[in-house]
Amino acid sequence: MSQYDYQEIIIWLEKKGVEIYGNNFKIFETDHAIIHKLMAYFLKDEIACFQLNIDLNKGVLLSGPIGSGKTTLMNLMKTITSTEHKFYIKPCRDISYEFIQEGYEIIQRYSKGKLYPDPKTICFDDLGTENNIKYYGNECNVMAEILLSRYDLFIAKKIQTHITTNLSATEIESAYGNRVRSRLRSMVNLISFDKTTKDKR
Repeated sequence: MSQYDYQEIIIWLEKKGVEIYGNNFKIFETDHAIIHKLMAYFLKDEIACFQLNIDLNKGVLLSGPIGSGKTTLMNLMKTITSTEHKFYIKPCRDISYEFIQEGYEIIQRYSKGKLYPDPKTICFDDLGTENNIKYYGNECNVMAEILLSRYDLFIAKKIQTHITTNLSATEIESAYGNRVRSRLRSMVNLISFDKTTKDKR
């Protein structure tokens, strides 16, 4: 039996959400199953994760329609994550803009961890909103390169990667190639909102 009272934590998360996002913030009961999975993972609740078929060695790929609350939930999960598993969130669009400014160094920065002394766990937010970018005439699928390098980091050093996206698995393959899709299967637990989830914005 789990040591955590998930209903109590959801109430706490809703209060935290109001603090961060304002009085209109609300956690919908229809999202409780998704939030339960995320909480089990980020609390490192081994019993619950075993029951939910979640691998604690992997990262998380949170997918769902636009406006379903993916980024908001990942920000809330940061508040319950222990220090050793802390992560930071980086929008994929920002990475593509940085690539325009700085070039291929950006791929190294987010894959090999040169942004900090040690490689860090990163949540790449809104995968699929960036475009293939040209740097001095050379087109590069920046996020595909970063994700392939993050896979190497995961295999070598067990560094995890989290992702939010509104793309389906097929759309990810179309945008980033079969190699990326294949690597993601090994790297992340897929947690997804129902396709009918309404836009909460």
